[in-house]
Amino acid sequence: MDTVADNISLKEKFEKQFEEHKKDLFSRDTKTVAEYRTKGFESFRQMGFPHKRMENWRNTDLSKVLDMDYNQNLIPAQEEVDVQDLFECKVHDFDTEISSLLNGWYVYSDAPLRKLPDGTILGSLAKAMEEYPELVDRYYGKAFKLEQNGFTAMNTAFAQDGVFIYVPDNVKVAKPIQMINIINKNENIFIQNRNLVILGRNAELSLVHCDDSINHHVSFTNSLTEAIVKENAKLDHYKLQNLNNNSTLINSSFFDLEKDSRLTTNAISLNGGLIRNNIHVSLNGENGAADIFGVFLMDRDQHVDNQVFVDHKVPNCYSNELFKGILDDQASGVFNGHIMVRRDAQKTNAYQNNKNLLLTDDAKMHTKPFLEIYADDVKCSHGATVGQLDDDAMFYLKARGINADKARVLLMYAFAAEVIQKITIEPLRIRIDDMVKRRLRGELSVCEKCVLHCSEPEKEIQFDIDLSKI
Repeated sequence: MDTVADNISLKEKFEKQFEEHKKDLFSRDTKTVAEYRTKGFESFRQMGFPHKRMENWRNTDLSKVLDMDYNQNLIPAQEEVDVQDLFECKVHDFDTEISSLLNGWYVYSDAPLRKLPDGTILGSLAKAMEEYPELVDRYYGKAFKLEQNGFTAMNTAFAQDGVFIYVPDNVKVAKPIQMINIINKNENIFIQNRNLVILGRNAELSLVHCDDSINHHVSFTNSLTEAIVKENAKLDHYKLQNLNNNSTLINSSFFDLEKDSRLTTNAISLNGGLIRNNIHVSLNGENGAADIFGVFLMDRDQHVDNQVFVDHKVPNCYSNELFKGILDDQASGVFNGHIMVRRDAQKTNAYQNNKNLLLTDDAKMHTKPFLEIYADDVKCSHGATVGQLDDDAMFYLKARGINADKARVLLMYAFAAEVIQKITIEPLRIRIDDMVKRRLRGELSVCEKCVLHCSEPEKEIQFDIDLSKI
């Protein structure tokens, strides 16, 4: 069976499910959400699934993962579930407000929707449609276009629940909010969740978004997050991906920035069969700023695809992108970075850089940084490198008594650490730093006596060499 036939077959199955479950799909919707759901289904019917003949998908082949039979949970499970029994965050001293999704549906121990003492609303998007329909209608669908691709349209048609966060004007949320998306199903499951994050004027929020799988069953997650960052607000966002090798994750994040707002987002991909991060940042008000970082460590037959689009619509805005990747075995990666500077966006500063290490001859990386500039008073640059470990740096380390295996690990760690050190939440930075060390030691490189002491996470690691040299 060829790719096109496979795609159509699965597409037809989902179209049939939509018609058969209309009552369930629309049962919780506000008027605006219902309108978007109808439009999303029509767009999905027209576009279908993306395929390799499309320019933005030509290096990511979905034919195998779409050639499977999936079940969607269009009705929430009735059994009571304690998420703490399934998932325990191993970040020491990490005090957060937790919101959890299990197989696409919000699960909780106290209430589906909470109002924190500072006025922040946190909980189920489905419940927010019931209790705060005016807030949902005001912001739902404002940060993205249905025509983006078949997955955004499909999510809009099928997603019923997710995480809803509203931070009122002038509120600085004391604790980070942790969104945990857990997959634990003994069948091939297709999950579609929708998250809506709203920061009022002068608000501040740290948001940690985790994707984890408990078992090794096949799963396909199509997740969409909209974040509205209003005037002079600040969002510090982290996307952590640690899934099994039978998982597929399409993660679409849309950030809408107003005047004087600030965004930092960091995508950290440590494991997953096929991961696609679609990151869209719209700078809609003057003096907006966005730092967009990412690091990925892939091995075996894993594949990661980072697509970043930054839209400078107005003058005097700033953006900076830095993505780093380490690929081992037969792993493959993609980076497509697109900076758009529109005609009126004078005094724009926009920078983009993608650096990659290939540890084997079979590892592959496709990188395409791209600037599209229509203004004439701007400072913009882009760059990309794909290479192997530096021979001069290896010589520098070995000349100081470090053997070749240890030198390789140190070089890979120093390469990835530039992005990891940009994490501003200290307990999270320490934990991710340790996970990267374990990943490098255990799967990307093997040495008899590891210099990183990963089995002693509490031990501070000291290097008797100048890491700036490497």
